[in-house]
Amino acid sequence: MGKFNFNQEEFEKVKSEAEKIYETFSLVHCPYFSEKIAFNAKGLRHLKFKSDQQARSQEDQYPRLKLLHLAPQVLSKSHTLQGIWRTKRFESNKTNSQWKYIMKDVVFYEFIAVIENVRIKVIVKEVLGGEKHFWSVIPYWSIDKANSKRVLHSGNPDAD
Repeated sequence: MGKFNFNQEEFEKVKSEAEKIYETFSLVHCPYFSEKIAFNAKGLRHLKFKSDQQARSQEDQYPRLKLLHLAPQVLSKSHTLQGIWRTKRFESNKTNSQWKYIMKDVVFYEFIAVIENVRIKVIVKEVLGGEKHFWSVIPYWSIDKANSKRVLHSGNPDAD
């Protein structure tokens, strides 16, 4: 995902600020869907954890948390979809007061934009039958201002 230089204090500050700003996000109207996209606990959790049992490294979390404030802007301005990925996977589902994993159809939508000299990818997740919600923000490439070259990033929308 590229190198970001930070120390523990900077990481904690970025993490704290991202968590506070995420709480201020509510529903964001996305022109592509002509509907509102939710920013729920699942999206913030995904920025910190790859799965229920596996935390992301600080090197993986830092750029996502640092760019999180741009995600609503990307969604609110997106009229075009840059990618779509359909899959089946086990999703947690509450049935009769118990959490169970059930195989569901899942769609990931990818939106890419350049904001503040950073090209970022925002992923929206939809478990069919549920609401569309923010899933991830990924630095796709950034502009190295010293030599005007781009630094590339890419990834899998489910894991990213």
